[in-house]
Amino acid sequence: MTTAKLFLHGVPDSPLIWDPLLGELGLGDTPVAVPALPGFTAPLPAGFPATKEAYADWAVREAEALFAAHGPIDIVGHDWGALIAQRVAMLRPDLIRSWAISNAVIDPDYRGHRLARIWNTPLLGEIFMALSKPAKLAEGLAAAGMPAGIAAQEAAQWASKDKRRAILKLYRSAKGLSFAHDWALDIPRLPAKGALIWGEGDPYVELSVARRFAANTGTPLTVIEGAGHWAIAERPQQVAAALRAFWNGA
Repeated sequence: MTTAKLFLHGVPDSPLIWDPLLGELGLGDTPVAVPALPGFTAPLPAGFPATKEAYADWAVREAEALFAAHGPIDIVGHDWGALIAQRVAMLRPDLIRSWAISNAVIDPDYRGHRLARIWNTPLLGEIFMALSKPAKLAEGLAAAGMPAGIAAQEAAQWASKDKRRAILKLYRSAKGLSFAHDWALDIPRLPAKGALIWGEGDPYVELSVARRFAANTGTPLTVIEGAGHWAIAERPQQVAAALRAFWNGA
């Protein structure tokens, strides 16, 4: 399992969300990169537009750096990180040995969840961001299954105006979460070595979405029982087992 690994987090998270899973994987000397999406843990870089295309291009550069040092990589993504990971695999399959994603997928028929629609709506999204406080976010994340300690740390970063601004720009660049007319057209370009790992009770991207994608593309799907959207942190032992089995066969 010495192939370099690139882990991409989602919204509203940071690299912290990977800590439970990385602890279970015990990757040892394996080269691992767990970058923060630009604007999520630090100020937005000057001139960075925070669109889905900009984040995909950023992730391609992250993958290129790992590839240059270690050869083809295993890319893993959760939530928006899953969408970006798939996009990297579509754009640069030459960099990728395998891709594995959790609780989000580029699907032409998915229309987004309630929060995505709010964030996609001018003014309404800004009002939501202005009224959303870190303490309340921590409660909501923990109630949705995120380990309380990680939820508190993730929520503390919510005070960053750049992070909230980046999230609005990202969702609006994707028209909420609609990929039917752009990224989903490139699904046939995905490398064959892919896997879906899904929290059974995800309220944001229901299991039916994963099952549809798996049926349409032949991508193997592992369902993590008793987990929701943050299966990677809720059930890290089961997710680690699924990833190890996938990588060993990839």
